[in-house]
Amino acid sequence: MELKAHWEQAYASRPPELLGWYRPHLESSLALIAAAGLRKDQPLIDVGGGASTLVDDLLALGYERITVADLSDAALERARRRLGDRAEAVTWMSADVLTAELPAGHYALWHDRAVFHFLADAADRAAYLAQLRHALAPGGQAVFGVFAPEGPPRCSGLEVRRYTAAALQQEVGEGFALAEQRSELHVTPGGVGQAYVYCRFRRSGE
Repeated sequence: MELKAHWEQAYASRPPELLGWYRPHLESSLALIAAAGLRKDQPLIDVGGGASTLVDDLLALGYERITVADLSDAALERARRRLGDRAEAVTWMSADVLTAELPAGHYALWHDRAVFHFLADAADRAAYLAQLRHALAPGGQAVFGVFAPEGPPRCSGLEVRRYTAAALQQEVGEGFALAEQRSELHVTPGGVGQAYVYCRFRRSGE
């Protein structure tokens, strides 16, 4: 509950467009999702999607089975209000991804921008990756955006872990092949540059 309260406060205190992780469009995520080559009727999940505009852009591109999961009810409500009637086409999940009840082998794509790098505890990372392996279909793909080694050591008052693509590959582990990587300099609404690395992994089709 303590972590949930942290993120509820973060989203309640300021409009999303003033928060440090805000981007009008998640260009790197959209490019890597496009490269995954999903059919528009295949299910995908945006883990920690919160008030992100990724769901807006995915709907505009014709994706039909989008789930947005987040700890913060306030973040999800902001996204729903922004989308208006289009929000009815989205599955909204208010849950901690570490413990959420996710459907087995369901998602063709798992997207995570800036959740995994907050998992400083090894047990939390293990729980997260167990959920990924449980919920992602064989042959499915996972897109991660995390702080690069040059990125900040803390964000929103919390410790983060920073990764190279190789380090993230090692963390994700066996059964996932690195298909693509890219770097991004995210500039916060306050004008601070933050280095990200984005990776697209393809799960083996066992």
